[in-house]
Amino acid sequence: MRKTKDTLAQGLLSNINNDAVISVIAEDDSSEYQLDGITELEVPILPLRNMVLFPNVILPITIGREKSLKLVEEAYDKKQFITAIAQKDAAVEDPSFDDMHKFGTLVQIVKILQLPDGNCTIIAQARSKVELIDVTTQTPYLKGNVAIKEENFENITPDQEKALESSLKDSAYHLLSLNRDIPQEASLALENIKGLEFLANFIATNITADVKEKVKILKITDGKTKIEKLLKLMNKEVNVLEIKNEIAGKTNVDIDQQQRDYYLRQQMKVLQGELGMEGPDQEIEELKARAVKKDWPDNVREHFFKELAKLQRSNPAAADFAVSMNYCEFMLDLPWNKLTEDSFDLKNAQKILDKDHQGLEKVKERILEYLAVLKLKNDIKGPILCLYGPPGVGKTSLGRSIAKALGREYNRISLGGLHDETEIRGHRKTYVGAMPGKIIQSIKKSGVSNPVFILDEIDKIGSDFKGDPSSAFLEVLDPEQNSSFVDNYLEVEYDLSKVLFIATANSLDTIQPALRDRMEIIEITGYTFEEKEEIAKKHLIPKQRKEHGLKAKDFTLSAKGLKFLIENYTRESGVRGLERTVGSIVRKVAKSIALEEEYKKTIGPDEIVKFLGAPIFERETYQDNEYAGVVTGLAWTSVGGEILFIESSLNRGKGRLTLSGQLGDVMKESATTALSWLKANAEVYDIDYRIFENYDLHIHVPAGAVPKDGPSAGITMLTSMVSIFTQRKVKAKLAMTGEITLRGKVLPVGGIKEKLLAAKRAGIKEIIFSERNQRDVKDIPEKYTDGLTLHFVKDAKEVLDIALLKGKVGDPIQFHLPKEN
Repeated sequence: MRKTKDTLAQGLLSNINNDAVISVIAEDDSSEYQLDGITELEVPILPLRNMVLFPNVILPITIGREKSLKLVEEAYDKKQFITAIAQKDAAVEDPSFDDMHKFGTLVQIVKILQLPDGNCTIIAQARSKVELIDVTTQTPYLKGNVAIKEENFENITPDQEKALESSLKDSAYHLLSLNRDIPQEASLALENIKGLEFLANFIATNITADVKEKVKILKITDGKTKIEKLLKLMNKEVNVLEIKNEIAGKTNVDIDQQQRDYYLRQQMKVLQGELGMEGPDQEIEELKARAVKKDWPDNVREHFFKELAKLQRSNPAAADFAVSMNYCEFMLDLPWNKLTEDSFDLKNAQKILDKDHQGLEKVKERILEYLAVLKLKNDIKGPILCLYGPPGVGKTSLGRSIAKALGREYNRISLGGLHDETEIRGHRKTYVGAMPGKIIQSIKKSGVSNPVFILDEIDKIGSDFKGDPSSAFLEVLDPEQNSSFVDNYLEVEYDLSKVLFIATANSLDTIQPALRDRMEIIEITGYTFEEKEEIAKKHLIPKQRKEHGLKAKDFTLSAKGLKFLIENYTRESGVRGLERTVGSIVRKVAKSIALEEEYKKTIGPDEIVKFLGAPIFERETYQDNEYAGVVTGLAWTSVGGEILFIESSLNRGKGRLTLSGQLGDVMKESATTALSWLKANAEVYDIDYRIFENYDLHIHVPAGAVPKDGPSAGITMLTSMVSIFTQRKVKAKLAMTGEITLRGKVLPVGGIKEKLLAAKRAGIKEIIFSERNQRDVKDIPEKYTDGLTLHFVKDAKEVLDIALLKGKVGDPIQFHLPKEN
């Protein structure tokens, strides 16, 4: 048996005309329902769960157990009494004598109502209180002997009866007002009930109280004591309901809001299901399914499932839900153990590098070394390369070629102007708008854990109150540390040791020393004139043709035209300016084609002047040696090698040295050093010491508006000084470069390749270098040194022996010196 949800209301309403029901049944002459003179009888026993019946009360009881169904059907057909007794434990499915309380009620079945689910509801009228003596049989249902117990309400006086009845009704009305689950029609039932005994039993049956408390009231025989006990129980229930209502009143607003949110979420789920959209629960299940298949470290897996469990407990409407959802999705999107298989075809890698970039031999060689070691060992930490050189020489684009040669994914991270440390390490996910750092974001974008990363413009990282990003890179670019890199957003370690980092920089001075120490510096000095010609032919001209919709047959740039273009319209280390200039020519041709104008398909120097105007730059060319004190030197600039002229002149004076041509401090010191050496060795070259005291020396280096510095003009200045003081000719078509010391030693200088090529372009036939620069010349391809005579010297005397001729210039200076005392 189980009590229905609205039992109390049904009981109240069903007893509105209780006296009439009793009287009808009482007039029935059926012997089965007569109790006159009977004190003990054997009847079927109906166990009740959480329910106690009191005499003379009508109440619906829903029957569910098979034994109970059979019992009520037979009792109803035979018009027999049954005994309804409450179980001690409602969970017991097949109770025995010990599982039931000893006091119950003799019940008469008025009607049976069949329910669609196979159960039935009986309308039961309790008649008399009984005490269970024993159980006589267990099958097909319980039967036992019971003794009828009469209740004594006769000792209550009329005044007491009136007072007790009023107290019961007042307490009952109070209970009805506090308990919102009971319908208001129940008040009508109370008003129509007459008789103290029936009122007490009716209220005791329907009051919300523990079964044990109700059984104690049922057991009491004295009417007055029974009512007093019932009033105490009702007052206790009133106190409980008052406390509940007080709490409910305080929390009602919150509960209403929660219920509203719940209903809205349920409706949202239904709508999402109808529209084929995914709800939060389905999304979480999909994340879990992806996580099970994911190949990642055990500690990361454990961390993820903890975060997922937190997500499942979260309210989908809360702000933290979206944060946790994004975090879980990001963790799943990262390629934890996914790697690209490296290509170990070294010959093919070399072809790719040579095809994409002209020159840059050192870089290509270093990449091939890396591939070779990886092929042999198959386990090497990613090297940190730093390509250092002027703009436009292909540092950034080289990274794409390296990735292609290795068969890896390529990714570029621009660091120019970066000044916030969190751009590298990320933000903690608890912050609004938190994101991972650039490194982890790029890993996700690459889709693998071993891409090629180009860290572009690493020398232009800044720092402010938000931190120092270059210090954050110390961990990223250290092969010993980056295997356990921790991003603030990710919160777990990520292995970066398999990433090939390639940094690019225009200057090493602004890179933090500790960071520079972690990188292998590879200098890219810029392209030579010949290399620019090859780059223009193989890459720039075809690229510009394609971008402007032209074909090879539409125009060609002649060899003379290309040489003229490079020499007179560009002056840079890289080829960006050359590419823009080629683009200008291509656009002129495209315009002529679009307008159907006549144009010359072979572009030479004349057409270039017509398209681009007069030449912008003029390169220095060798001048004759008819003047004393004019010597050709070699200089390195950011746009390649150049020749320059050192000019000296003497004027009567007091031995002052004047330097002009925007010379730097180092270059001025070179001039002073050369003059000191010359004074010390004047007799060797037949120079009268009095000349130094009576003539002022002026040294000038054209062009005067261009700043110049460095020690490499030391031997050139010395040669110029000796020539002007001795009036000897300088050897024709000769250039030189080298640092001079006070002892006359010639020290090595840099930029040999660029200087050598500049000399060759200017028509120079002989060049003087320091002996220690031989190693630099060996690295230069022979095609660049063909037709040149190279002299490698140790000291200044060797320089002067090669550079100065025996004969003097025409119309030499006649020195007027004072007579010696």
